[in-house]
Amino acid sequence: MSAIRFEDVGGRIVRTRRSARSAGNAVRRLLGALREWRQRSKSRAQLATLDDRMLADIGISRADAEFLANRPFWRE
Repeated sequence: MSAIRFEDVGGRIVRTRRSARSAGNAVRRLLGALREWRQRSKSRAQLATLDDRMLADIGISRADAEFLANRPFWRE
């Protein structure tokens, strides 16, 4: 573990340790975001392939489908 060194108001040195758990949590959050982005990308590509009848079945117009399909994957 790496230590971070701080000085408090009185000039005394205060050390805190970074936990390996926080690094693991950051990796899990990153992997979760990547999975979500990949799923959005796939869903939007599939939406772009639907015909007008299928879009009408789910209540989306062609213009709405094109708008949604063209959104970047990182935007919800």
